[in-house]
Amino acid sequence: MKAISIFCSVLFLVSNVFGQTAELCQGAYFTEPEGKTFLEKHAVSSKLEWETRAEKIKKQIREGMGLTSLPAKPTSKPIVHSKKVMDGYTIENVAFESMPGIYVTGNLYRPIKKQKSYAGILCPHGHGENPHGRFREQTQKRCATLARMGAVVFVYDMVGQGDSKQCEHKMAKALKLQTINSIRSLDYLLSIPGIDPERVAVTGESGGGTQTFLLAALDNRVKVSVPVVMVSAHFFGGCVCESGLPIHKKGDYQTNNVEIAALAAPRPMIMISDGGDWTKNTPEVEYPFIQNIYGLYGKKSQLEAVHLADEKHDYGPSKRKAMYGFMAKHLGLDLKSVTDAQGNIDEGPSKLLEIKDLEVFNTAHPRPANAVMGDEAVLSLLQ
Repeated sequence: MKAISIFCSVLFLVSNVFGQTAELCQGAYFTEPEGKTFLEKHAVSSKLEWETRAEKIKKQIREGMGLTSLPAKPTSKPIVHSKKVMDGYTIENVAFESMPGIYVTGNLYRPIKKQKSYAGILCPHGHGENPHGRFREQTQKRCATLARMGAVVFVYDMVGQGDSKQCEHKMAKALKLQTINSIRSLDYLLSIPGIDPERVAVTGESGGGTQTFLLAALDNRVKVSVPVVMVSAHFFGGCVCESGLPIHKKGDYQTNNVEIAALAAPRPMIMISDGGDWTKNTPEVEYPFIQNIYGLYGKKSQLEAVHLADEKHDYGPSKRKAMYGFMAKHLGLDLKSVTDAQGNIDEGPSKLLEIKDLEVFNTAHPRPANAVMGDEAVLSLLQ
């Protein structure tokens, strides 16, 4: 993700389209001391105090996105094709409508071993250089390994990336559309026979980390969340798909991503951070704030944190290792199935495939005729 800072700076050039600039909290909106002070000022001492605050936060997320109600759910059937049998898991190419004419695109990973029921895991991805998103090695590796552990995993494209080319990623309401897509992806995952609704998780890194904690905040069907390298007291997301709509601020009201991530309480969550980005202060700033909230529910043990001070901004092997252990613990997955004789995570059988093997739309499987194309056409659906 070396190009992320430049990439995000360019995307912010569109942020004043709605005249909402004063209410947008973009990038490093706070300084690090300001972020810490904000959390200190908003520390809560009772469950009632937090839940009152939490309702205000959720209300502004919905209103800021223009998503106080969901658009009608399409009744069309998912498109599923090109099943590939791998070492302990399978992969299928999938698309379905999140709104009429808007398609979520991704891949479904399933374990080969039959079970009475299955945990379901959503895997949104972050920004970065080519190959984008779900095609990147770190994304394929985590999806395949989780499937080998016994979970059904759905990884889906960010707006405008991968197969999701119906509009540009920098579209002004990308945040709203991505959130709708995340909710509909959860609908799809839960529609798969055998998925246990009490064992449903979401995990993503960077911009996918933002999608992770926003979905957990808005949808209680998420039982476990793993936001990676994104929960920060001072950094609000570096892209219009994270902070291009006024979800953090309205008049005198203000929140930040730490409070939004804390809306997962008391459901299990692990915060994975590193020393090379805006999560470098997590052990001293963000984690203690959220731990206090979990404590109000008597559930401090449900919150964990892994900080990798010498690492950079990614979803690399060490971060995936922490996630695998947490998912196994809270979803009842088989960690031993991906562990070698020395106790190390073995991702070797989780093979890296080429884009042509994973793409949903191609000559043999063209984009549906009703697909809405272009920013203006998509925006008209999001009004």
